[in-house]
Amino acid sequence: MKLFFVNQIKFNNFFLSVLSGLILSLSWYFKLSILAFIGFVPLLIIEHQLSLSNKKISAKLFLYSYITFLIWNLGVTWWVYNASAGGALMAFLANSLLMSFVFTIYAWIKNKVNSNYSFFLLIPIWIAWEHLHTLWDLSWTWLSLGNVFAFNHNWVQWYEYTGASGGTLWILLVNCFIFNSLKNSRLKHIKAIFVVLLLITIPIICSYLILNFKTKNTQKRESINCVVVQPNIDPYNVKFNVGFDEMFKNLLLQIKNKINSNTQFLILPETYITNNINENAIANNEALKLFSDSIEKKFPNLIIITGASSYLFYPNANDITATASKDFQSNLFYDSFNTALQLYNNKIEKYHKSKLVPGVERMPFPALLKPLEGLAIKMGGTFGSLGTQKNRSVFTNTLNKAIVAPIICYESIYGDYVSEYVRLGANCLFIITNDGWWGNTPGYIQHLNYARLRAIESRRAIARSANTGVSCFIDEYGNISDAQPWWKESVIQKNIFLNNSLTFFCRFGDVISYTSVLVTLLLVLFRAYLFASRNHKKN
Repeated sequence: MKLFFVNQIKFNNFFLSVLSGLILSLSWYFKLSILAFIGFVPLLIIEHQLSLSNKKISAKLFLYSYITFLIWNLGVTWWVYNASAGGALMAFLANSLLMSFVFTIYAWIKNKVNSNYSFFLLIPIWIAWEHLHTLWDLSWTWLSLGNVFAFNHNWVQWYEYTGASGGTLWILLVNCFIFNSLKNSRLKHIKAIFVVLLLITIPIICSYLILNFKTKNTQKRESINCVVVQPNIDPYNVKFNVGFDEMFKNLLLQIKNKINSNTQFLILPETYITNNINENAIANNEALKLFSDSIEKKFPNLIIITGASSYLFYPNANDITATASKDFQSNLFYDSFNTALQLYNNKIEKYHKSKLVPGVERMPFPALLKPLEGLAIKMGGTFGSLGTQKNRSVFTNTLNKAIVAPIICYESIYGDYVSEYVRLGANCLFIITNDGWWGNTPGYIQHLNYARLRAIESRRAIARSANTGVSCFIDEYGNISDAQPWWKESVIQKNIFLNNSLTFFCRFGDVISYTSVLVTLLLVLFRAYLFASRNHKKN
């Protein structure tokens, strides 16, 4: 069936593909999240028109969808260029390529399903793609559709049940219904508009009802007193070129009169300790002794959380990992890590960042591409691929009831990943990051707002320490407080609440995504079966 308005207006597919990309890009700016509800409509129109005119639409559809997704990737994540031209190019081109492939697969399946509503299959296929994209070495999920509501977080308080994939489902459902309304000339305009308004407003109303109910019924809980430092050290020209002793002296000046006997946590940003720490002899590290001989000694009930660069030698050959490099002086293999440390009472706990930025902190598929890892961009004082740890871990202590999720930078954009900390008992989230790589661009603002979604999904308060901004506190409803300006040295203090209860999302995981993966697998198998059956009949 042709679109009912095609007889009046001849739509140019190139124009529609550009329009779709621009709408999706704009939805990430100026709190225009509502535009996401129509972002896919022009692309769906292209697919529909091509499918009517030509059964073999794959090549044309792939080209038009690539234009859309390239504009979207460039429009929202152009700032990656500030950190790395090569990394940005790979992210833009490769991510657009993958998105186009997924949309073409959707069309391949949809056009073999004998139904007027088969375009709704885009919903599980796209959600499955977003989820699977979080699991491999080329993961770049900045543009997961559900993330767009980070800028209107009060619309999605129900993320505690669905996670951000619920937002993706919502967006695609509305897009598909609007497309169906345009396609179906028998559907009255007023009725269609009314249904669209209901589809958009009902989840928003539910969100505000949840917010109202929860804030009125919040019981008094344990709290912890946190001091967060924003050192404001230039990551390009200062951080890794100046001695740590000098930065530590400046830290002591920053926190003077900010910490007292009631302070329970001092939180410092990602890779704050720039001297590479040998984990095989971590107790003897000079940088850590500076902390123990001054701050810890003066405040014995204080717990310090800090980022660091570290490395670990593998004397046992069986422990050598795919990311390990050889030290030709000792002939031993070692891994370098982006590490979070917890320091108190001469005790040291560590966590290694395990969601790494592809092409920046990790060469994808290191077991296969080991010879090329030197091409990984130098950031944070290390070359090649960083190591990871297989399982999440949390920081516990004997001084208070806080169980900390030590989330490092890029890890905070992964909802299902962060929920693993919570299932391990984390009752608060600490995000340590160094957003200065991107400069004063939308990148650090987007990253900050994505943290709101993690707070809502887990109903955990967040203390966020960013090297150059934005350091702040985020409550369990996603509200930001004490946000510090970009490129300003500052120290902030606040009591944040602990929460030991599990949300549906944290207890059961990303159910929508898991279901979508299963549905998509069945659809692909069904389409392959039809293809095989047709070829068998021909023979």
